[in-house]
Order: sequence, then structure tokens, then C-alpha cells
Amino acid sequence: MAVAFTKEESFETASETLLPDRPVSQHLNLVTEAGLKALELQFQQAREAYDAASVIEDVNERRRQAAGPLRDLRYLAARLRTAQLMPTPASTDTVAFGNTVTFSRDDGRVQTYRIVGEDEADPKAGSISYVSPVARLLMGKAVGDVVETGGQELEIIAIA
Repeated sequence: MAVAFTKEESFETASETLLPDRPVSQHLNLVTEAGLKALELQFQQAREAYDAASVIEDVNERRRQAAGPLRDLRYLAARLRTAQLMPTPASTDTVAFGNTVTFSRDDGRVQTYRIVGEDEADPKAGSISYVSPVARLLMGKAVGDVVETGGQELEIIAIA
């Protein structure tokens, strides 16, 4: 839309208020119970931020402040609409969505990750997405099984 037909002060202001949508994964939106609650909380926070921005008098500032929360609301609404709550794994015989798996690497490092949904994944906090390369290799495997990734072997030493 041309700037001539908007009330923004300039093209720069218009670009600040028309943020591109956050990309939505094409994978199934599997979530743990904690992951679903986190999405709901994020949606609520984005709604509150949008509502707070909506009362700003200056139209340009209101649009600037509302742009991020509005984009987040669209994304989170889509993720909540497609969320598929997965039950807690009934078994620790093989690695499955929701399990915590500990494995050792060739270089002696031992790592532990919980396999969760894409929006919940945070490797630094000990969780990886079920669509990540490592999680895909580990799914369905049992304690003692060895998988190879990037020229390195990973041996599963515990499943919880």
C-alpha cells in the first residue's frame, strides 16, 4: 500500500507497523502439557501487550507498539489451534516424545535432553524438538543402542 493512502508519518513508520508473520512449522504441532500451558501463557501476555498498546493516543505510536504483539497473537493463535497434546510416555523402554534421554558421545561428554514440541524446545535448558536431527535418531531406540550423527556415535545410557 502506498504511503499516500495511510496515516503514517512516513514509509519508515509504515514499515515498523507491518511486521511479517512468524513462520509456522509444517510439522505436526505436538506439545507436552507444560508446552501447551506455556503457549497459553504467551498468548495471554501478547493479548495484554496488544491491549495496552491499543489505548495509546498517538496513532503512529499505537501502531508501532501494537505491531509485535499483533504478530505474536496471530502466530500463537495458530499454534494453539493446531496443538496436539501428547500423553506422558507410559514406558521408558524406548525413547519417545516426552521422555528424557541421556546419552554419551565419543568424546566422553554425557548429555541429557527431554524431547518436546518445537515451541517448547530450548537446548540450553535441556530440551530438544522432536523434529531435531538428534531426537529423530534417538526416537524408538533403547538403552545401550548406538546411533551415528555427524561422524560421531551416541550411546543411549538412560531413558526417563
